Amino acid sequence: MLDEVLEWLGIKPEGFYVDATLGAGGHSAAIAQKLTSGRLISLDRDAQALELARERLKIFGEKVTLVQAPFSRIAEVVHELGIPGVDGVLADLGVSSMQLDQAARGFSFREAGPLDMRMDAGDEVTADEIVNRWSEKEVADLLYREAEEHDSRRIARGIVRARPIRDTAHLATVVAGARKQWGRQRLHPATKTFLALRIAVNREMEELGQFLSRTPATLNSGGRLVVLTYHSGEDRPVKQAFQQAEREGTLKVLTRHVIQPSEEEISANPRSRSAKLRCAERV
Repeated sequence: MLDEVLEWLGIKPEGFYVDATLGAGGHSAAIAQKLTSGRLISLDRDAQALELARERLKIFGEKVTLVQAPFSRIAEVVHELGIPGVDGVLADLGVSSMQLDQAARGFSFREAGPLDMRMDAGDEVTADEIVNRWSEKEVADLLYREAEEHDSRRIARGIVRARPIRDTAHLATVVAGARKQWGRQRLHPATKTFLALRIAVNREMEELGQFLSRTPATLNSGGRLVVLTYHSGEDRPVKQAFQQAEREGTLKVLTRHVIQPSEEEISANPRSRSAKLRCAERV
């Protein structure tokens, strides 16, 4: 949803902006192209993503500053760089295609890979620890809480019985065998299990909560916050945080109805089908 992101950010050529989730650098490159005397700070906790994006963004020189940090640290990063306030912040909460397409990262069930799923390789907890060491109840509770998996108990029981789970392909097979079939299947049976594991390993909901509470203070008056989400577990807290900030007089919600990708974009990029964009402006 690149066009929609740029439209809702309302980029000023002299403005200061933060891409809080750099990824492969596509959004950052598009924002930087619109800046003249302005500046872009791009964050990511994935060192590999930073190195790849650095090459892509080097043409912009000092206009773009890359920082390895989780987006929950946005306020600290902006302060440490000596920037009093920014004119726009973007957070794209999706896993990058780069991470999904590398079996060695363990995010995908399409190929056999290690049960890792860490966005920051320096973090301690991996998917392997959860899958092979957590109790059956802990696994079931996680699947239901983070991914609304209605077959959580059945799947957790299957996982525990199949231990040790060797890799992502083995896990996907175990989940598919344990999960009850609910009519026509649009998604792979292991989709929600992998989602829940990724959220837990990377503490995504905790990070999102901190980001949403800290970001408004970094915005100048009229500055905009744009967030792209990909499942209800992300979209719900974003919507609620925006509404709460509006009641408190901190933000004004600009997207009364969520913005979704066009049919053309979904056809060209099927992964975008679940994307939702929300935007709010600092009062």
